[in-house]
Amino acid sequence: MPALLLLIGLLIGLFTPRAVRPDAFLATAMIAGAALLPLWGTVLTGVGACGIFVGLMADFDALQDATAYSELATLVAIAVFAVFFNRLLDRRAHQLVQVRSVAETAQLAVLHPIPRHLGHVTLESLYLAAAAEARIGGDLYEAIRTPHGVRLLIGDVRGKGLLAMQAAAMLLSAFREAAHDAPDLPHLACRLETSVNRNASKTPEIPGSEIAERFATALLAEIPDDEPVVRTVTCGHPPPLLLHRGEVRELQPAAPSPPLNLGDLVSDGYHVDLTPFHPGDQLLLYTDGVTETRDRSGTFYPLAERVRSWSGDAPHQLLDHLHRDLIAYSGGALDDDIAALVARRRPSL
Repeated sequence: MPALLLLIGLLIGLFTPRAVRPDAFLATAMIAGAALLPLWGTVLTGVGACGIFVGLMADFDALQDATAYSELATLVAIAVFAVFFNRLLDRRAHQLVQVRSVAETAQLAVLHPIPRHLGHVTLESLYLAAAAEARIGGDLYEAIRTPHGVRLLIGDVRGKGLLAMQAAAMLLSAFREAAHDAPDLPHLACRLETSVNRNASKTPEIPGSEIAERFATALLAEIPDDEPVVRTVTCGHPPPLLLHRGEVRELQPAAPSPPLNLGDLVSDGYHVDLTPFHPGDQLLLYTDGVTETRDRSGTFYPLAERVRSWSGDAPHQLLDHLHRDLIAYSGGALDDDIAALVARRRPSL
């Protein structure tokens, strides 16, 4: 673009009346070079713009004109400013890379890698951060082998940034501790509710942070070793999908519970939904960033419809398909963090 603008300025100077000056195009070329090119490119653009102007003035025999020197001084000043602006943008870009690196490292520290195999279950996870300066969000997932079978958690903390990541880290820590000894999923949900509530009450108020409104949706699942079933407790979270022999079924909860930190709204405790889960079946857990992804017309992503054609794939292939399809569907413009977890029961040995 800077080269094109310089060329346009040169052509205007050569093929238009002398009263028409190419200064605007030459100045725009230097500013564009500062924004789009490295330092050497910015300097060359400035030198080229000033050189073109001097050459045109010499061709017009206008170097004795005081106005020409005034215009040249203006172009030189713009060239100097373009170099300064380029350095400022470069420093900003370097800081942004550092911020993203630190944010991604922090996110990985919170979301530990999921084991590929736990007991009779094969697992695969996916995390996609929205395009933001600090790629930190409140989406979370975890899988743990316990005496009660494999227990899964997927959740979404309201909000973004460091406060959301702090709440997500606390929720994951509570799950990792309580998953081993909680006798069933309702007790596990109660433990998580207590932890989230305690954390929200002791977090200091920060202007604009809406701490009092902070909550987390969550879905708990339990896949026992000795029963071909999956037990789920839904706390305000999108229902999982069951993939069984080419069919995709949404496991709507019979009695959904409110999100964590809103436990005062629960009057009858947490309800456990029991669903057959045979060898070869797959369970897809996901956050609302998946189903709320929109295409250019604003239509939400039809998850169940899209997943049906991949239901026979291995977990990692299924999530690879989902990853590519979400990016293609949104035109590469994901507006929210996305997390997904696939659990597949393997045949008993």
